[in-house]
Amino acid sequence: MHTYQATDNYLKNKTILVTGAGDGIGKEAALQYGKYGATVILLGKTVAKLESVYDEIIALGGPEPAIVPLDLKGATSQHYRDMANTIGDQFGCLDGLLHNASLLGHLGPFTQISENDWQNVFQVNLTSQFLMTQALIPILKKAPNASVIFTTSSVGITGRAYWGPYAISKFATQGMMQVLADEYDNSSIRFNSLNPGATRTLMRSKAYPAENPESLKTPAEIMPLYLYLMGNESSEENGQTFHAQPK
Repeated sequence: MHTYQATDNYLKNKTILVTGAGDGIGKEAALQYGKYGATVILLGKTVAKLESVYDEIIALGGPEPAIVPLDLKGATSQHYRDMANTIGDQFGCLDGLLHNASLLGHLGPFTQISENDWQNVFQVNLTSQFLMTQALIPILKKAPNASVIFTTSSVGITGRAYWGPYAISKFATQGMMQVLADEYDNSSIRFNSLNPGATRTLMRSKAYPAENPESLKTPAEIMPLYLYLMGNESSEENGQTFHAQPK
């Protein structure tokens, strides 16, 4: 799966929503999904970045994307219900959802975690995913073969000192994925988690400022599993945690 090669038009006629689509892994996933034929819904908080990704998808010959400017930190359940209704009206169903957007928060001792930082990290990394998924399930159910991918982390599988809210939020994300996978087992929706591993992104540079970015894989290099899990060839995968980089 780490060397998976999608065929031309692998995602044709699919509509896929990507959060955090303005840069990093979300941007690359959106570009790849568009390249392989999907209509991509680009969700992020910075319109200029989303417009740039939009232009790149068009340049690649992909279907015209849609843009949803939304700051997950301040979004409410009504925002997600309105978004779901709009997607349903425009596209009929939703074939894929990549929960990519995350907030790193403050890294430091547990006793120094502020309530504000805790609330912000959990709002973006967990609550927004809960509310968004809940709102989108009705239109995901309308797709013949829908895939929802949650983004996890090594620190959400084995806890690590000083990673506080981020690590704990990723443990909770794992739990949410497993609950949904079990609840929708034998349905047309599957739920899995994907750990991108150490990747050359802005978030990684904030967490490891002294690290040489050239030693890390680029987002483009870890895309095989992102493609595999979003296409029909992974239709039997449910409730699993995948690692984009071999251990």
